[in-house]
Amino acid sequence: MSTAGRKKSVADEQVTSALEGGALPTYTRALNADEEVLAALGYKPEFKREFSLWTTFCVSFAVLGLLPSFASTLYYGMGYAGTPGMVWGWLIAMLFIQCVAMSMAELCSSMPTSGGLYYASAVLAPPGYGPLAAWLTGWSNWLAQVTGAPSVDYAMAAMILAAGSIGNPEYVPQNYQIFLLTVMILFIHGCISSMPTRWIANFNSVGSSLNIVGLIVVIIIIPAATNREAQGFPKFTPSKVVWGSFYEGTDFPDGLALLMTFVAVIWTMSGYDAPFHLSEECSNANIASPRAIVLTSAIGGSFGWFLQLVVAYTVIDIDSVIESDLGQPWASYLLQVMPQKTALAILALTIMCAFSMGQGCMVAASRVTYAYARDDCLPLSHLIKRVNKHTQTPVNAVWFNTTIGMVMVLLIFGGSIAVGALFSIAAVAAFVAFTIPIFIRVFFVGNRFRPGPWNLGKFSYPIGVAACAFVALMRYNNELDMPCVWRPNVRNDHLVDCGCAQVVQGSKGKLTLPVSEEFRLILRDQVNIEHQMLGREDNFTKGAKEGSHGSSSGSMERLEAEAAEAAEAAEAAEGRRKS
Repeated sequence: MSTAGRKKSVADEQVTSALEGGALPTYTRALNADEEVLAALGYKPEFKREFSLWTTFCVSFAVLGLLPSFASTLYYGMGYAGTPGMVWGWLIAMLFIQCVAMSMAELCSSMPTSGGLYYASAVLAPPGYGPLAAWLTGWSNWLAQVTGAPSVDYAMAAMILAAGSIGNPEYVPQNYQIFLLTVMILFIHGCISSMPTRWIANFNSVGSSLNIVGLIVVIIIIPAATNREAQGFPKFTPSKVVWGSFYEGTDFPDGLALLMTFVAVIWTMSGYDAPFHLSEECSNANIASPRAIVLTSAIGGSFGWFLQLVVAYTVIDIDSVIESDLGQPWASYLLQVMPQKTALAILALTIMCAFSMGQGCMVAASRVTYAYARDDCLPLSHLIKRVNKHTQTPVNAVWFNTTIGMVMVLLIFGGSIAVGALFSIAAVAAFVAFTIPIFIRVFFVGNRFRPGPWNLGKFSYPIGVAACAFVALMRYNNELDMPCVWRPNVRNDHLVDCGCAQVVQGSKGKLTLPVSEEFRLILRDQVNIEHQMLGREDNFTKGAKEGSHGSSSGSMERLEAEAAEAAEAAEAAEGRRKS
């Protein structure tokens, strides 16, 4: 075996790595540009790079799933503050979410790896705090990912059964039926997510196209086909009412109720990080992946606001939508403003889009779980991190997440507040994970951060500050000492029936996270990354100091000599093993 590739040191790549700048990656074969970047981050390439900018965008847009996401979270936007909460809440939140997305994209370009968020936190944190930052980011991101598919599939199951109720008014969906249907959908998504990368990419390309087309169709057909006038109402609600007439769906002032509607926005828009987790399967990853992040957030945010406006201008009776026996506000709204057949057609389209969205969530979550298991951060990591030799995908990670998702949806039997915790956990945990590395990057790193080829330049700092300020606002608390997006819509004296939600949220609404033995290792030692380097623990050699952006000719010759010696030793060891 000989040292292959172009023999670039870590300092020669546009990356921010956990490794020394002069470390020289080596591998058993020639590496392409993407694989050299990954090696500089300390990881060996294991996946086929069959995702492009378009197919990566397709996965993230499918995870975003604007139409099914809006349908799943309509209760929070409309039910908390009415139409002002929908139009103002989405518009305000989206401005700041775009800041989060751009800051994340900058990190992705510098560290294009599947475990990017928690890897970034570990590398960028001040000395001694890397393990803690990685632990907080890792658990938050994993919670957001692992609750994504169950929450989407639960909402999809509720919509399917609501469609049955529309066809047969005497039928009332039962909790066990919703549970069984959700479990079946999770199983199907697990099977699809276990397929080879190319098949998954093609499936998500079709699903994302369906999401885009479906969204545009719904935005056009609702105002065109609404029967408000036949019911004695004007075709559209006056703008004064839509933008200024708050619905009293909470025990709190209008301003706080408006902030509480952000849960719908941040849950809907929490899928744009998928390109980060797919970066090890994407070609030209340090440019294509950050572009996919920004495109997903920008396009999704714009179309999402258009959908909010359409619904806000056509809804007739908010109380009837929220309190309908159908158990699904989106289905109730459609029946209220559309002829029954048209309403069923739109609901069917929403269900198809939800299926694609749930599958995209499952794919993204499996890559995060695999990345953490690869670093031995999860229980049973030695099993979870195995890549299937036939599909070359992390099949074990897929089914680990699927099993946990099936257990999570048991919250259905705890009531609407308990199962609603799936949405709250996903929303809050996602943005905590998004912001920790951004916060460290903005306020603690200084010149230790090396921007990738896609970066914000002089706008990096102000955009990062705006992103951090937005998430800090989400941590606002008063009497209940709870973040506003987790806040129940009633005060303490009305919280007699919260049940499982209090268990899920933990004491005073603060999420408590277990610390496995693997994470304890991270907390007391450095982040454990598997890589192909020489010298340190027989894996890499320290060369020029970081920041040199290269080495002297003598240093490089010495590094190459050491690499060649190690390669020969490895080749000899491999020969002895085979004999």
